Amino acid sequence: MSFSYLKKLPTPAEIRERYPLSERAKAIKQAKDQEVRDVITGKSDKFLVVIGPCSADNEEAVCDYVGRLARVQEKVKDRLVIVPRIYTYKPRTNGDGYKGIAFQPNPEERPDLVAGLIAIRHLQMRSIEEFGLPAADEMLYPENWGYVEDLLSYVAIGARSVEDQHHRQTASGFDVPTGMKNPTSGDFSVMLNSIYAAQHPQHFAYAGCEVETSGNPLAHAILRGGVNKRGVSQPNYHYEDVQCLLEMYNKMGLKNPAVIIDSNHSNSDKQYKEQIRIVKEVMHNRELSPDIRNLVKGVMIESYIEPGRQDISEHTYGKSITDPCLGWEDSEKLLYEIAEMSC
Repeated sequence: MSFSYLKKLPTPAEIRERYPLSERAKAIKQAKDQEVRDVITGKSDKFLVVIGPCSADNEEAVCDYVGRLARVQEKVKDRLVIVPRIYTYKPRTNGDGYKGIAFQPNPEERPDLVAGLIAIRHLQMRSIEEFGLPAADEMLYPENWGYVEDLLSYVAIGARSVEDQHHRQTASGFDVPTGMKNPTSGDFSVMLNSIYAAQHPQHFAYAGCEVETSGNPLAHAILRGGVNKRGVSQPNYHYEDVQCLLEMYNKMGLKNPAVIIDSNHSNSDKQYKEQIRIVKEVMHNRELSPDIRNLVKGVMIESYIEPGRQDISEHTYGKSITDPCLGWEDSEKLLYEIAEMSC
């Protein structure tokens, strides 16, 4: 049993130097960062929508999708803050399958991590430079933060990572809103402890260095449903679930109480069309309760150009090769409905 060392990866500084953001793009990113921060802190009453493919598997299709989002954003900019979901790593429960563009820029070829680092930077830079929309990504590998820290306006810590000390500590050094998902068990206390850790200063080893962080007051909750001991999905987006989370938030005294509702995963049991109904229920619950309205700052939606999913070998343009996604026609309609219901 051994490691085979294949090649040395370029450092984050080397990648950023080779592929720098323009000054115009830096200004766009700074403005979007502030917009998202203001939603999380409650300074803005706009509603956050993190929306896009389950996994960003094809640069041209993803950019086509982001361009469509940009046109919608312009029409609803007084009500919604749209952040494209450009997830470049795909966690695999059993270790098999496509692991994202960061590993395989071409899903049908063998992994190439150097090409992957370049691919994710190029893709996320295009989202800003061409469409004015800085992206969201899941931080699956904390020490890769340096490769994209100047590109992302939102970061998620996934259900399988949220219990990990290294993820929690690294998130405490992020300067953008960071959503901590409830674990697959659905346990709110695990998620809230993770938020607590991320909001407070930490001292730890990172990227071969001893580091300190100042804490991230923008760390917050993401409800994505859970599974019981039999593996059956248990949703947690309902009125009673959010009310329970609010009470637990208040007891812990965390900064900037906020939750984003993930409309897919165990909330929908990966029945992608159910996302429409779930989002509408979330918006309705915000109308029923001022407390829930103040806590629920946004939703996450898995969406692509074509609905559903396909196998890697099928090559349908703009269709997910991982989890099934809502198609563009339904997604566009839903975005306008969210804008109307967020008033």
